[in-house]
Amino acid sequence: MTPLVSAAPFLTDVLVAADAIPAPKVDYAAVSPMLIVFAAATLGVVVEAFGPRERRFVVQVGIAVAALTASAVAVALFAATGEVLQTAGAVGAAEGGIVGAVVIDGPALFLQGTIAVLALLAVLTMAERSVEAGGPFTPQASAVPGSPAEALARRAGLVQSEVFPLLLFSVGGMMLFPASNDLLTMFIALEVLSLPLYLMCGLARRRRLLSQEASLKYFLLGAFSSAFFLYGTAMLYGFAGSVRLGEIAAAIGGETPVVGKEPLLLIGVALLVVGLLFKVGAAPFHIWTPDVYQGAPTPVTGFMAACTKVAAFGALLRVAYVAVPGARWDWTPAVWGVAILTMVVGSVIAIVQTDVKRMLAYSSIAHAGFILTGVLAFDRTGVSGVLFYLLAYGFTTIGAFALVTLVRDSGGGDAVGGEATHLSQWAGLGRRSPLLAGLFTLFLLAFAGIPLTSGFIGKYAVFSAAVAGGGWVLALVGVLASAVAAFFYLRVVVLMYFSEPSGPATVVATPGPALVFAVGVAALATVLLGVAPTFVLDLTQNASAFLP
Repeated sequence: MTPLVSAAPFLTDVLVAADAIPAPKVDYAAVSPMLIVFAAATLGVVVEAFGPRERRFVVQVGIAVAALTASAVAVALFAATGEVLQTAGAVGAAEGGIVGAVVIDGPALFLQGTIAVLALLAVLTMAERSVEAGGPFTPQASAVPGSPAEALARRAGLVQSEVFPLLLFSVGGMMLFPASNDLLTMFIALEVLSLPLYLMCGLARRRRLLSQEASLKYFLLGAFSSAFFLYGTAMLYGFAGSVRLGEIAAAIGGETPVVGKEPLLLIGVALLVVGLLFKVGAAPFHIWTPDVYQGAPTPVTGFMAACTKVAAFGALLRVAYVAVPGARWDWTPAVWGVAILTMVVGSVIAIVQTDVKRMLAYSSIAHAGFILTGVLAFDRTGVSGVLFYLLAYGFTTIGAFALVTLVRDSGGGDAVGGEATHLSQWAGLGRRSPLLAGLFTLFLLAFAGIPLTSGFIGKYAVFSAAVAGGGWVLALVGVLASAVAAFFYLRVVVLMYFSEPSGPATVVATPGPALVFAVGVAALATVLLGVAPTFVLDLTQNASAFLP
């Protein structure tokens, strides 16, 4: 009894100190879009554990569609109140979300809505079962490729359904990433969005070894990028004594400058930016992109290419505009070089690609460089241009990769085999399937930035913002890189309409209603954002102010 008696005063002091710690304020309405997604992901895990196997797929798709729809509606309802469209720095402006960890401002809310809508279309492409029995995912991910266990699972008709809760967890991390107001929360969001993607990349039904190679490469290089991000966080904490973005900014530009710790600031910003540039696929941190895009299941590739880029650029914007704007003269020259290198590498190397998915991977790298020109404008016009570009690019990417799943190897007669991704197999596609070729041409023209498509408005928005901010060199390189990129996009168009088939025989699969709806929405958005972009441009301009 004596030790307990002697410890009583200490325990009393601990309890008193605990009572003195204020409880964190949580605005549940502001964070409801993320809570809905995480709750649905948890429910999906429960269904996967206890639900009857024959009904899991339908239930999981229903949960995912309902959750993402509800999340998008929650974003719209919260935005309709006008509470987040305040001027940055207004009194009480950062009270929404989770104080000190998450802030829901205009950019965060717009990006969350974009992610929810794009992820909803991605779910519909993953739910496609009309093209191939069992869908695009392996019936048993744990089986060795080509083993008797895998063949037995395929004959038994097993269907992979855990991909949907994995996707929801990843979407939750993506929605948290650009809304994070401190670096530790941002790191947690980075891991939550990345870990499910590492698994999803290895679930392809066909070309299993290539899929597993993609998963392993993505995991290893992603671990390196996470380590860079975490080391950068540690360095910035050593500089500012805090991981909150606003306090880091105050330490950089305060009236009493931090003396003797400038190396910590510079090293920390460099490591942090490297981690973020890896996620957006910017050169020279792009090495993972072509292999992962090629090996992953194509619907997963479309989801990654669209949603991951939206989330990562949102986080990069918040770090650049909220945490370290006072030190931008130290780090922007390096990012200028990265942007130019990214545009050149993506546009030039894509010319020599013979695989459609690898070509679109290098196209994605080039687009990362284009978007970086808007980030480096350092004003609200640049933020607005980046937000519009991410929305437009996301719709186009989801639609393009969805169409790739429909061009298949011929298994004899009209039988459907694996995806025909070699460019020679796309020759003459315009005569065999005019509708598919026409839609793919629309998406390629949007990627190229041809007028009357969303891509033209997006590129104009970021390039004009760069010129207004003094980055005319970036804009000039971007225009030249776009001209080079137009070559390999138009090469595919010429191949589809004016070339005779020369490769193995292919067939065009008949899509199901879910895929038709996803492609239709993507095509409609690509056209509307090109011919009538005013409403969305006004929306992005109103949502372009970051709150401290």
